[in-house]
Amino acid sequence: MGIEAVDQWASRGKRIDAGGFRIFVLDEPAAESEDDPPLLVLHGFPSCSFDWRHVLPRLARRRRVVLLDFLGFGLSDKPDTRYGIRLQANLAQQVVLGLGLREVGLLTHDMGDTVGGELLARSLEGTLGFEVVRRVVTNGSIYLAMAQLTPGQLALLSLPDERLGTERSAEEWKPGFLAGLAGTFAPARQPSTEELDAQWELMAADEGYRLLPRLIRYIEDRRVDESRFTGAIETHPSPLGIVWGELDPVAVHPMALRLRDARPDSRLNTLQGVGHYPMIEDPDRFASAVVHYLAD
Repeated sequence: MGIEAVDQWASRGKRIDAGGFRIFVLDEPAAESEDDPPLLVLHGFPSCSFDWRHVLPRLARRRRVVLLDFLGFGLSDKPDTRYGIRLQANLAQQVVLGLGLREVGLLTHDMGDTVGGELLARSLEGTLGFEVVRRVVTNGSIYLAMAQLTPGQLALLSLPDERLGTERSAEEWKPGFLAGLAGTFAPARQPSTEELDAQWELMAADEGYRLLPRLIRYIEDRRVDESRFTGAIETHPSPLGIVWGELDPVAVHPMALRLRDARPDSRLNTLQGVGHYPMIEDPDRFASAVVHYLAD
C-alpha cells in the first residue's frame, strides 16, 4: 500500500470470508504460554485494527489475540451498503465462530464498544455461540446523550446515507479527515505525521473515505437501541474493567464514571493526560491497565 507500517500490518493478517464479505483478520498466537482465554479486539470509527499495533505484543504475551477490521474499514471489503451495528456484530460473531473459539475476553474501543454491546446482548439471549468471560471497555460514547460529537461527525451525519460522489478528490478530503482524527487526541499527545498518513492510507484504501457518511450511521443505531447495547454492557455478568483517557473530547470521562456507577463491581483506571486513542497516545500505560484487568 506504500506505507511501511501499513504494509507490515497487512502482511501479518489475512482476509477471510464472513457473510459473503472479505474481512481482514489478524490472529496473533500467544508469545509465551497460552494461559488465558483468547482475546477479541474491536476497534472504533473511523480507524481500524491498526490502532492496536503498539499494544499487541503485551496483549499477546499469554493469550491468543484476534483483531479484525469491521466491514468498510481498514483492509476489509468496502461495499456500498447500509452499515449498522448488527451487521458488524454479525461479522464479528462469524469470525469468532469460524476460528472455532468457545470463549473469549473482549476488548473494545469507540464504535467497538457498541458492537461489543450487541454481542453481549446476544450472549444474554443465548444466541451468541461462544462465551465472553472477561472484558475491558475503553473510550466510546456508550451514553450518547453525554457525547460531544465533533463538527466533522455532525457534518457527516447531516449528509444523506449514501456514498460520496467524485466531485472532490481524495486529496481534498484528506485534510479534514486528518484534522478531525487529530482533534480527538489529547493536546500534549498529538499523533505523528507518520501515524496520520497511515490512518489515511487505510481509510483511503478502495476509496473507503467515500463511505464515511454511510459508516457513521452506527451512531443512529446507537441512539435508537441504546438500552439494548448499553444495557448489556452494564449487566453482562462477566467481570468488567474500564480504561478511559481522561481528556477524551468526544466520549467524555463522565461516561466512564456513569458506567462505573451503573456497574458497582467494575473497576476504573483513568489515564491522566490521555485523549480518545489511549492505545496510541500512551500504549504502555494502556496495555498495563488492560492486561491487569484481563488477568485479575
